[in-house]
Amino acid sequence: MEKRSSEETATVINSLKTKEEHATVKIKEENVEEKKEEEETVKKEEETEEDEEELPHAEAMDIFEEGLAMIVQDPLLCDLPIQVTLEEVNSQIALEYGQAMTVRVCKGDGEIMPVVVVQNATVLDLKKAIQRYVQLKQQREGGIQHISWRYVWRTYSLTFGGEKLTDDKLKLKDYGIKNRDEVTFVKKLRRK
Repeated sequence: MEKRSSEETATVINSLKTKEEHATVKIKEENVEEKKEEEETVKKEEETEEDEEELPHAEAMDIFEEGLAMIVQDPLLCDLPIQVTLEEVNSQIALEYGQAMTVRVCKGDGEIMPVVVVQNATVLDLKKAIQRYVQLKQQREGGIQHISWRYVWRTYSLTFGGEKLTDDKLKLKDYGIKNRDEVTFVKKLRRK
């Protein structure tokens, strides 16, 4: 190995320091350029956003409803009401793909409510679907604004084939309920 003099070592060290300083300066210059480019990009985006026309809420809703009306004209979705919700569209699609089933709920006055639930739904899921169905129906038709569902489920029970659906955690399949089966609202008998 060659031995270098202290002068040569100092020269090499100074040379390295100079190269390091140049590299640092170059990196700083690149960072400054990147920041300038980012600032220009942000300014352009802000200008673009200002140029875009903002729609009032009412106009945006009109455009949305027009698009929704076009979707509802599809043969698979034609059974849905005009003021359809996304939830109802998804339920109808799930029905078409066999991922959901319709349970017909018969009320005491003879009205039948076609309620859509997923294939592996529980009794609690059916109760929530009934609540949602009634809520949407009331919104569309007017009428009673508030129903105490706690009172309804305390006073009435659902039955299928003479058997009460008492366990909210049991699946509808466990009770033998399939697509298009009828479940009935029955008033509970009071215990004395």
